[in-house]
Amino acid sequence: MKVPEQTADIFKILSKGQFISSNSSNKTISDLYNIIDSEDNFEHLREYFKQINFILERGDEYFYFSRNETKIDLENKIERAYKWIDIVDFLKTFDNSFGSGYRFSPSEILVKIKLDAELETKLEALNKNAEPQQDILDRVLKTLTDDSFIELENERTGQYKVLAAFKYIEQLILTINILEEAQNEILE
Repeated sequence: MKVPEQTADIFKILSKGQFISSNSSNKTISDLYNIIDSEDNFEHLREYFKQINFILERGDEYFYFSRNETKIDLENKIERAYKWIDIVDFLKTFDNSFGSGYRFSPSEILVKIKLDAELETKLEALNKNAEPQQDILDRVLKTLTDDSFIELENERTGQYKVLAAFKYIEQLILTINILEEAQNEILE
């Protein structure tokens, strides 16, 4: 089995729980996406990483690792999912079209917060401490950036770009909603 020479770089990113998205402005990331996306490479990499208990997964324009989880790990993931639901709810309240490819700046969000009481309430719900709105928003954006769902596209203007991996969170939330609907049908 021949794996690409960039396998270590791919592992370094994905093993941190990050994503490799097709629409990244970072040339290294977009190049890695193209390397993995090659059908031969994907299958070879999938088999290679399987040997060390990582499962290379293909999303809609992104790649990530999954693993077989223990019950405690699953519980932690569920807790993180609750956090993501609140963050996505806040971002979709800001702009319903917020998704892969969307561009925004924190200043745009802060301006809209001053005009929209619902958005302000949702931002403050993301806060565990009595922090200023700017600090809460900065923390949310750092989390999204660290998890490779968004990236700072232009440092000078402070413009961010939503990466294809954001679809992962949206799919997760849709799955949860479907399960809730199925639960309601069972109860009736």
